[in-house]
Amino acid sequence: MEQPLQELRARALACLIESDPGAKVLAMAAMAAAAGDGACQPDPHAVLQSSSAIPGRPARPELVPPRLVGRRSMVTVEGRAMLIHALAHIEFNAMNLALDALWRFAAMPVPYYTDWLQVAFEESTHFSLLVGHLKLLGHAYGDFPAHDSLWEMVEKTNGDVLARMALVPRTLEARGLDAIPPLRAKLAQAGDLAAAQILDIILRDEVGHVDIGNRWYYHLCALRGLEPRATYAELAVRYEAPTLRGPFNIEARRRAGFSEADLDALSEKGSF
Repeated sequence: MEQPLQELRARALACLIESDPGAKVLAMAAMAAAAGDGACQPDPHAVLQSSSAIPGRPARPELVPPRLVGRRSMVTVEGRAMLIHALAHIEFNAMNLALDALWRFAAMPVPYYTDWLQVAFEESTHFSLLVGHLKLLGHAYGDFPAHDSLWEMVEKTNGDVLARMALVPRTLEARGLDAIPPLRAKLAQAGDLAAAQILDIILRDEVGHVDIGNRWYYHLCALRGLEPRATYAELAVRYEAPTLRGPFNIEARRRAGFSEADLDALSEKGSF
């Protein structure tokens, strides 16, 4: 008798609550491969709950307020390691947020789930690349403190997929489109060309991730009969989203699916 297909959202939840980063990355790769082979399909109407903490985390890094993370000088190996560690932590959280978007929100179209599977797998690849480079610098993930600002917004928006799409991928993750080029330039200037090349990969993929967030945000606005820009402004206030600050990578944001009206407002007023 043929074995039933594994359900993608349940498997994403199991991956999300895994606390060991290495095991999480391996589970992520196995899930993506199974989905690619057709052996792991999403059930949009499955009723799922978790009795474990979300997300699963290792005991380290220690989580501290952003002001206590420490300064990162590109002049020293230690300073560059601190930066790479901070980026690795962002990618670890980004993998978790994609897994959370995949399992948490029911009754979405099937392409929504496959889109977030793609994001989760690519974020896991970014995390692995950064952890590998961190090892070359004499350190491991967990060696430095980190902050948790990205995940805090994930938790705030657990109750509404529209708010999640508005304020995580198209707000917090989109800030990476602006931040990566100057960080890449600093690393390259310091002679760390391998790290600079990793950031090239991350920027390329993050354009696609933000585009996925934008597409589902616009889809949900249309489904609910909402005007996207006015709705975004209301959600930003309600959920206390961070203020957007330039300079903005307008070309990357254009490729990531922001409307020309959004980009014009961002250039003129610093907000959508």
